[in-house]
Amino acid sequence: MTGSCQVVDVDDDEYAKLVRRMNPPRVVIDNDACDHATVIRVDSVNKHGILLEVVQVLTDLNLVITKAYISSDGSWFMDVFNVTDRDGNKIWDEEIISYIQKSLGSDACFFPKLRSSAGVMPSNEHTFVELTGTDRPGLLSEICAVLANSKCNVVKAELWTHNARVAAVVRVTDESTRRAVEDPEKLSMIKELLCNVLKGSRTASMTVSMGHTHTERRLHQMMFSNRDYERIGATQGDDKSWPQVAVMDCSEKDYSVVIMRSKDRPKLLFDTLCTLTDMQYVVHHGTVDTGEEEAYQEYYIRHVDGHPISSEAERQRVIDCLEAAIERRATEGLELVLRTEDRIGLLSDITRIFRENGLTITRAEISTEDGKAFDTFFLSEMSGNPVEAKTIDSISRQLGHMIVRLKQNPLLASKSPEVAGAAGFLFGNLFKASFQSFWLVGSSYS
Repeated sequence: MTGSCQVVDVDDDEYAKLVRRMNPPRVVIDNDACDHATVIRVDSVNKHGILLEVVQVLTDLNLVITKAYISSDGSWFMDVFNVTDRDGNKIWDEEIISYIQKSLGSDACFFPKLRSSAGVMPSNEHTFVELTGTDRPGLLSEICAVLANSKCNVVKAELWTHNARVAAVVRVTDESTRRAVEDPEKLSMIKELLCNVLKGSRTASMTVSMGHTHTERRLHQMMFSNRDYERIGATQGDDKSWPQVAVMDCSEKDYSVVIMRSKDRPKLLFDTLCTLTDMQYVVHHGTVDTGEEEAYQEYYIRHVDGHPISSEAERQRVIDCLEAAIERRATEGLELVLRTEDRIGLLSDITRIFRENGLTITRAEISTEDGKAFDTFFLSEMSGNPVEAKTIDSISRQLGHMIVRLKQNPLLASKSPEVAGAAGFLFGNLFKASFQSFWLVGSSYS
């Protein structure tokens, strides 16, 4: 079967375009088929990346995918998703249902807009600053100080750290115009100053553009390019039982089987599919199932060239990259949610307080809307330990009324359950049960 399934590219010949026009995507949204979730079925012509694009639409609506059944047969693609809102309820909102239909149905499923979302789309509203490099305490504070001193206002930003690497996408406006920074001299100065902040990082990269990107998709690409899956200081003897990723051969069908077990959290499916897509693998069949705390994902994959994983080195790289994809968005340490009136330099002041209290930012989500700033930070001591009570008291006094929520999340490493070996447990037990349910449930929608 190797090479027998061709994945249609969006930029292909006229015949393939005709096939798509004659077979537009079909979207069925059903609130009666399941007691606890809305069932969304998507059928369409297959192309590389379409699974990720569909999941991206659902994820951007803050929907939770509790189960998924994936199958592609030749040039055709079929997915079934069980989804809820963040509160665990079915989707009844007609606006959301209509948006899903319009986004995934008809020719919109070939998404010129969504395909570009991992690249750059022109924008006059914001200037986009992308930074990657080696993480260190106080880095975001220094970046914010540079932007504030350059008379730039941070409108939205997201920062991820993982395995001593950092990636950030920051949207800024010119203080004088409230629009994108257009002055070439000012842009050049910002680039020079930010390069100085990143100086000394061997893997540092910084770009300034007048274009829109899908932030989370871009962060995955940036972290992957920065090789955050290469563990610094890790040894073969490290006890690492959470998350679990196993990669095995399915020689009868010429697939590689990827099975993952991890703590469940929002956007988990999107994160793992981003990495498989960036690594140029195609998911031909799969199933996803989430419980109260744990999530299971099983995928039958081949490389885009039609071949399964062919070496131990490739197998290990897939494991390392998927573990990194799961860990990047993990919520650990002190979660601090702030809401206050927005002003120039606000973010610089907040991050300076963190730095002065000996805290490092492990992840951050920053946005402004209607003159209000909404910021979420995940913080730890510079040693990597949870934040001490006296430090929490100090930042609480300094930030005062800005604080909406302050919560100490246990580190994932301290919550790892006692489990059996990855290959034996995952493949021996999960594979049989969930693959049978995949075909039974999937076939009921055919």
